[in-house]
Amino acid sequence: MKTAIIIPARMASKRFPNKPMVKISGVPMIERVWRQGIKANIGDVIVACSEKEVFDLISSKGGRAIMTDPNLPSGTDRVHAAFNLIDNKSDYESIVNLQGDMPMIDPNDIKSVNLPLEYGYNIGTLATNITSKQEKNENITKVAIDWKKSDLVGNSIDFYKSSKKELLNIYQHVGVYSFRPIALSNFVSLPPSKREIDRKLEQLRALDAGINIGITFVENIPISIDTKEDLILMETVIKSNNERNK
Repeated sequence: MKTAIIIPARMASKRFPNKPMVKISGVPMIERVWRQGIKANIGDVIVACSEKEVFDLISSKGGRAIMTDPNLPSGTDRVHAAFNLIDNKSDYESIVNLQGDMPMIDPNDIKSVNLPLEYGYNIGTLATNITSKQEKNENITKVAIDWKKSDLVGNSIDFYKSSKKELLNIYQHVGVYSFRPIALSNFVSLPPSKREIDRKLEQLRALDAGINIGITFVENIPISIDTKEDLILMETVIKSNNERNK
Protein backbone atom coordinates (compact mmCIF):
# COMPACT_ATOMS: atom_id res chain seq x y z
CA MET A 1 0.00 0.00 0.00
CA LYS A 2 1.77 3.15 -1.20
CA THR A 3 1.57 5.63 1.64
CA ALA A 4 2.27 9.32 2.17
CA ILE A 5 3.05 10.08 5.80
CA ILE A 6 2.22 13.75 6.34
CA ILE A 7 3.13 15.47 9.61
CA PRO A 8 1.23 18.70 10.28
CA ALA A 9 3.27 21.32 12.14
CA ARG A 10 2.16 24.71 13.38
CA MET A 11 4.15 27.02 15.63
CA ALA A 12 1.23 29.09 16.93
CA SER A 13 -0.15 26.56 19.40
CA LYS A 14 -2.07 28.26 22.21
CA ARG A 15 -1.16 25.62 24.79
CA PHE A 16 2.50 25.31 23.80
CA PRO A 17 3.80 28.04 21.44
CA ASN A 18 6.65 27.09 19.08
CA LYS A 19 6.19 23.41 20.00
CA PRO A 20 7.50 21.88 16.73
CA MET A 21 10.90 23.51 17.19
CA VAL A 22 11.33 22.86 20.91
CA LYS A 23 14.45 20.79 21.47
CA ILE A 24 14.38 17.42 23.21
CA SER A 25 17.92 16.44 24.21
CA GLY A 26 19.19 18.85 21.58
CA VAL A 27 16.98 17.73 18.67
CA PRO A 28 13.87 19.69 17.56
CA MET A 29 10.68 17.74 18.19
CA ILE A 30 9.45 17.92 14.59
CA GLU A 31 12.75 16.45 13.41
CA ARG A 32 12.39 13.54 15.83
CA VAL A 33 8.87 12.78 14.57
CA TRP A 34 9.97 13.09 10.95
CA ARG A 35 12.79 10.60 11.57
CA GLN A 36 10.37 8.12 13.16
CA GLY A 37 8.18 8.43 10.08
CA ILE A 38 11.14 7.58 7.86
CA LYS A 39 11.96 4.53 10.00
CA ALA A 40 8.43 3.20 9.44
CA ASN A 41 9.52 2.63 5.82
CA ILE A 42 6.00 2.61 4.36
CA GLY A 43 6.28 5.57 2.00
CA ASP A 44 7.23 9.20 1.58
CA VAL A 45 7.38 11.43 4.66
CA ILE A 46 6.36 15.08 4.32
CA VAL A 47 6.11 17.84 6.90
CA ALA A 48 3.15 20.14 6.28
CA CYS A 49 4.14 23.40 7.92
CA SER A 50 3.03 27.01 8.00
CA GLU A 51 6.30 28.64 9.11
CA LYS A 52 9.56 29.00 7.20
CA GLU A 53 11.55 28.02 10.30
CA VAL A 54 10.14 24.48 10.20
CA PHE A 55 10.39 24.31 6.40
CA ASP A 56 14.06 25.30 6.51
CA LEU A 57 14.88 22.79 9.26
CA ILE A 58 13.40 19.78 7.45
CA SER A 59 14.84 20.89 4.11
CA SER A 60 18.30 21.27 5.66
CA LYS A 61 18.12 17.64 6.82
CA GLY A 62 17.36 16.45 3.30
CA GLY A 63 13.65 16.02 3.98
CA ARG A 64 10.58 17.29 2.20
CA ALA A 65 8.41 20.06 3.63
CA ILE A 66 5.40 21.80 2.10
CA MET A 67 4.24 25.25 3.13
CA THR A 68 0.52 25.54 3.90
CA ASP A 69 -1.83 28.35 4.88
CA PRO A 70 -1.30 29.23 8.58
CA ASN A 71 -5.03 29.98 8.91
CA LEU A 72 -6.18 26.42 8.20
CA PRO A 73 -8.48 25.32 11.04
CA SER A 74 -6.94 21.93 11.87
CA GLY A 75 -4.05 19.55 11.36
CA THR A 76 -6.27 17.40 9.15
CA ASP A 77 -6.94 20.38 6.88
CA ARG A 78 -3.19 21.02 6.77
CA VAL A 79 -2.51 17.40 5.78
CA HIS A 80 -5.16 17.63 3.05
CA ALA A 81 -3.74 20.90 1.72
CA ALA A 82 -0.21 19.48 1.58
CA PHE A 83 -1.38 16.29 -0.12
CA ASN A 84 -3.10 18.32 -2.83
CA LEU A 85 0.23 20.00 -3.59
CA ILE A 86 1.96 16.68 -4.32
CA ASP A 87 2.50 16.19 -8.06
CA ASN A 88 2.05 12.40 -8.03
CA LYS A 89 -0.78 12.24 -5.48
CA SER A 90 -2.75 9.77 -7.60
CA ASP A 91 -0.04 7.18 -6.86
CA TYR A 92 -0.96 6.97 -3.17
CA GLU A 93 -3.44 4.53 -1.66
CA SER A 94 -3.08 5.83 1.90
CA ILE A 95 -2.38 9.10 3.69
CA VAL A 96 -1.16 8.86 7.28
CA ASN A 97 -1.70 11.90 9.47
CA LEU A 98 1.18 11.56 11.95
CA GLN A 99 0.94 14.02 14.82
CA GLY A 100 3.98 16.27 15.17
CA ASP A 101 4.09 15.97 18.97
CA MET A 102 4.84 12.24 19.22
CA PRO A 103 8.66 12.13 19.11
CA MET A 104 8.94 8.60 20.53
CA ILE A 105 6.25 6.83 18.54
CA ASP A 106 7.40 3.39 17.43
CA PRO A 107 7.77 3.10 13.64
CA ASN A 108 5.89 -0.21 13.82
CA ASP A 109 2.94 1.61 15.39
CA ILE A 110 2.91 3.98 12.44
CA LYS A 111 2.70 0.95 10.14
CA SER A 112 -0.21 -0.40 12.19
CA VAL A 113 -2.46 2.55 11.41
CA ASN A 114 -2.79 1.30 7.81
CA LEU A 115 -4.26 -2.03 8.94
CA PRO A 116 -7.88 -0.83 9.06
CA LEU A 117 -7.61 0.27 5.41
CA GLU A 118 -6.54 -3.26 4.53
CA TYR A 119 -9.71 -4.49 6.24
CA GLY A 120 -11.92 -2.28 4.11
CA TYR A 121 -12.20 0.88 6.20
CA ASN A 122 -11.69 4.28 4.60
CA ILE A 123 -10.35 5.81 7.84
CA GLY A 124 -8.19 4.13 10.47
CA THR A 125 -6.66 5.16 13.77
CA LEU A 126 -4.93 3.73 16.85
CA ALA A 127 -5.90 2.92 20.41
CA THR A 128 -3.82 1.89 23.38
CA ASN A 129 -4.43 0.59 26.89
CA ILE A 130 -6.06 2.78 29.53
CA THR A 131 -5.97 2.72 33.32
CA SER A 132 -8.83 3.52 35.66
CA LYS A 133 -7.07 6.77 36.57
CA GLN A 134 -6.68 7.73 32.91
CA GLU A 135 -10.35 6.97 32.24
CA LYS A 136 -11.24 9.64 34.81
CA ASN A 137 -8.86 12.18 33.22
CA GLU A 138 -10.90 14.51 31.00
CA ASN A 139 -7.78 15.56 29.08
CA ILE A 140 -7.50 12.02 27.68
CA THR A 141 -9.64 11.00 24.72
CA LYS A 142 -11.30 7.61 25.05
CA VAL A 143 -12.68 5.35 22.34
CA ALA A 144 -15.28 2.62 22.71
CA ILE A 145 -14.56 -0.28 20.36
CA ASP A 146 -16.59 -3.18 18.97
CA TRP A 147 -14.22 -6.07 18.27
CA LYS A 148 -16.76 -8.34 16.55
CA LYS A 149 -15.46 -7.60 13.08
CA SER A 150 -11.92 -8.86 13.65
CA ASP A 151 -9.45 -9.66 16.37
CA LEU A 152 -6.98 -7.32 14.68
CA VAL A 153 -9.20 -4.39 13.73
CA GLY A 154 -12.10 -3.04 15.77
CA ASN A 155 -14.94 -0.72 14.87
CA SER A 156 -15.11 2.58 16.73
CA ILE A 157 -18.43 3.20 18.47
CA ASP A 158 -17.78 6.51 20.21
CA PHE A 159 -15.07 9.00 21.15
CA TYR A 160 -15.32 11.12 24.31
CA LYS A 161 -13.35 12.79 27.10
CA SER A 162 -15.70 12.89 30.11
CA SER A 163 -15.52 9.82 32.32
CA LYS A 164 -18.26 7.21 31.92
CA LYS A 165 -16.79 5.08 34.73
CA GLU A 166 -16.55 2.18 32.31
CA LEU A 167 -13.51 0.21 31.19
CA LEU A 168 -15.02 -2.68 29.23
CA ASN A 169 -13.92 -2.25 25.59
CA ILE A 170 -12.78 1.30 26.41
CA TYR A 171 -9.30 2.38 25.32
CA GLN A 172 -7.16 5.49 25.10
CA HIS A 173 -7.36 6.99 21.65
CA VAL A 174 -4.11 7.84 19.88
CA GLY A 175 -4.50 10.64 17.35
CA VAL A 176 -2.68 9.08 14.40
CA TYR A 177 -4.92 8.47 11.38
CA SER A 178 -4.87 6.74 8.02
CA PHE A 179 -7.14 7.86 5.19
CA ARG A 180 -7.95 6.66 1.73
CA PRO A 181 -7.31 9.81 -0.36
CA ILE A 182 -10.98 10.16 -1.32
CA ALA A 183 -11.99 9.72 2.34
CA LEU A 184 -9.69 12.55 3.43
CA SER A 185 -11.12 14.82 0.75
CA ASN A 186 -14.68 13.92 1.75
CA PHE A 187 -13.93 14.38 5.45
CA VAL A 188 -12.55 17.92 5.17
CA SER A 189 -15.49 18.92 2.94
CA LEU A 190 -18.01 17.98 5.65
CA PRO A 191 -19.23 20.67 8.04
CA PRO A 192 -18.42 20.13 11.73
CA SER A 193 -21.11 18.04 13.42
CA LYS A 194 -22.89 19.03 16.62
CA ARG A 195 -21.13 16.35 18.67
CA GLU A 196 -17.78 17.39 17.21
CA ILE A 197 -18.39 20.98 18.31
CA ASP A 198 -19.75 20.01 21.73
CA ARG A 199 -16.94 17.57 22.58
CA LYS A 200 -14.17 19.27 20.57
CA LEU A 201 -13.33 15.95 18.91
CA GLU A 202 -12.88 16.18 15.15
CA GLN A 203 -13.22 12.42 14.54
CA LEU A 204 -16.90 12.56 15.57
CA ARG A 205 -17.57 14.37 12.30
CA ALA A 206 -16.87 11.10 10.49
CA LEU A 207 -19.01 8.94 12.78
CA ASP A 208 -21.89 11.42 12.64
CA ALA A 209 -21.73 11.31 8.83
CA GLY A 210 -21.98 7.51 8.89
CA ILE A 211 -18.29 6.94 8.09
CA ASN A 212 -16.86 4.06 10.13
CA ILE A 213 -13.39 4.40 11.64
CA GLY A 214 -11.37 1.22 12.07
CA ILE A 215 -9.13 0.82 15.12
CA THR A 216 -5.81 -0.97 15.54
CA PHE A 217 -4.84 -1.68 19.15
CA VAL A 218 -1.18 -1.08 20.05
CA GLU A 219 0.03 -1.56 23.59
CA ASN A 220 1.79 1.18 25.57
CA ILE A 221 2.11 3.94 22.98
CA PRO A 222 4.32 6.75 24.39
CA ILE A 223 2.70 10.04 25.35
CA SER A 224 2.33 13.00 23.04
CA ILE A 225 3.77 16.31 24.21
CA ASP A 226 0.99 18.76 25.00
CA THR A 227 2.59 20.73 27.84
CA LYS A 228 6.00 21.73 29.11
CA GLU A 229 5.57 19.15 31.88
CA ASP A 230 5.20 16.46 29.20
CA LEU A 231 8.40 17.77 27.62
CA ILE A 232 10.34 17.38 30.87
CA LEU A 233 9.05 13.82 31.26
CA MET A 234 9.96 12.96 27.66
CA GLU A 235 13.51 14.28 28.08
CA THR A 236 13.90 12.10 31.17
CA VAL A 237 12.74 9.02 29.24
CA ILE A 238 15.04 9.72 26.28
CA LYS A 239 18.06 10.30 28.54
CA SER A 240 17.28 7.07 30.39
CA ASN A 241 17.04 5.15 27.11
CA ASN A 242 20.32 6.63 25.90
CA GLU A 243 22.04 5.60 29.11
CA ARG A 244 20.78 2.01 28.78
CA ASN A 245 21.89 1.80 25.17
CA LYS A 246 25.45 3.01 25.75
